[in-house]
Amino acid sequence: MSAHAPRPDADADAAVVPRFDELIHPATRLQLAAALAAADWAEFAFLREKLRLSDSALSKQLSALEDAGYVTTERVLDGGRHRLRARLTPAGRAALRGHLAALQQLVADA
Repeated sequence: MSAHAPRPDADADAAVVPRFDELIHPATRLQLAAALAAADWAEFAFLREKLRLSDSALSKQLSALEDAGYVTTERVLDGGRHRLRARLTPAGRAALRGHLAALQQLVADA
């Protein structure tokens, strides 16, 4: 099990305010947030392989996003093994949408 079905986004129709987000902007975090936005929950191993990160690098990026309230993580028991999975919070989804809108605005104004 790598990633779960796409999550219906209840806020998709809400107006997106373009807002550059310094926390999401670094490439690794932006890729991580985008990967999480595509699924309800994503397992650590899936994210590690998709982003081609070491365990420690992925843990560091997840912790930074979790500390900001953009990501939540949980450990689940699967066949006797604990697995870590992560998801974007509503605040994380809003921050990602705002950041992407700000980037699109930059490109459009160039």
